[in-house]
Amino acid sequence: MKKLFPLFLCMCALVFVAKAQKSDSTKAIAHYKFSHLRDTTKPNDIYTENMVLFLGKSASVYKSFDRKTQDAMIRKQVAEQVAASAGGRVNVNVKGGRASNTEYFTFADQKKFIRKEKLLVNNYLIEEPMPVIKWHITNDTASFSGLKCQKATGHVAGRDYTAWFCPDVPFQSGPWKLIGLPGLIVEAYDTKKQVVFKFDGLDNADKLEKAAPGSEPGTIQTGGTVVKLIGMADDVDDPAVIALPSTGIKATEKEFTNLKAALKKDPQAFMQSAMAGSGATVRMAPGGPKDKILISQGPVINNSLELPEKK
Repeated sequence: MKKLFPLFLCMCALVFVAKAQKSDSTKAIAHYKFSHLRDTTKPNDIYTENMVLFLGKSASVYKSFDRKTQDAMIRKQVAEQVAASAGGRVNVNVKGGRASNTEYFTFADQKKFIRKEKLLVNNYLIEEPMPVIKWHITNDTASFSGLKCQKATGHVAGRDYTAWFCPDVPFQSGPWKLIGLPGLIVEAYDTKKQVVFKFDGLDNADKLEKAAPGSEPGTIQTGGTVVKLIGMADDVDDPAVIALPSTGIKATEKEFTNLKAALKKDPQAFMQSAMAGSGATVRMAPGGPKDKILISQGPVINNSLELPEKK
């Protein structure tokens, strides 16, 4: 406990100045079905997730579409219960499926690549080197959902990838860290097809459901009642805007690793610290466990998305 509080308070002191990266307006939205063989001892147990890439003129963000769907379901349930409770107590119990808390921001003009990780109620921002991939563009072509694409091959994060990009869609971006081709990367996979980003459609920005004018991110307003959802406020609830959360906490890779270790070692103390930092408190339900917060240990992964480079 004594070691956890100084660590957490230190991280709180490093609030990232999001203005350093200018926000951008979403121009298009690309959808992908991501699949990854995480455990090679179970070749039929493949992790899958629906992902989305918000594309701006000079920035992009790649995130979980499944997570956005789950968050929307939670907001709906809270709004319904607030309306029905007439100001009384609201209890929400949502069993979500598997979904990633990691998001990847690319700010091309500033040559900045930032990974956002959510740990309980806080967002941590880890700046990584901008991916520089030596692509080899071939003359091979193929069509994906009516988009004529060209083939390229390249190496990134320990794997050799084949990528299909569309020169007619003028965004030099793609899913995850696959960027840098003269057109949107619509589909990609590694040599063994253990990691696959399958194209699932392209939408115009006019299909986005924009945030209501004057609404505060992370809040739900039903009638005269306003409910703030701790841990769900990204400060940018408008999908038409590509921007880092202003409440994001800047961290190095080592600092974030230490935070995850602290959470695993003492979940209860970590939660209390995190909630205190957000101005909230943790209260256990009557008759429930008084000193335990269960943290999932996660799946067995012996085939990480990023592999060490061979020397």
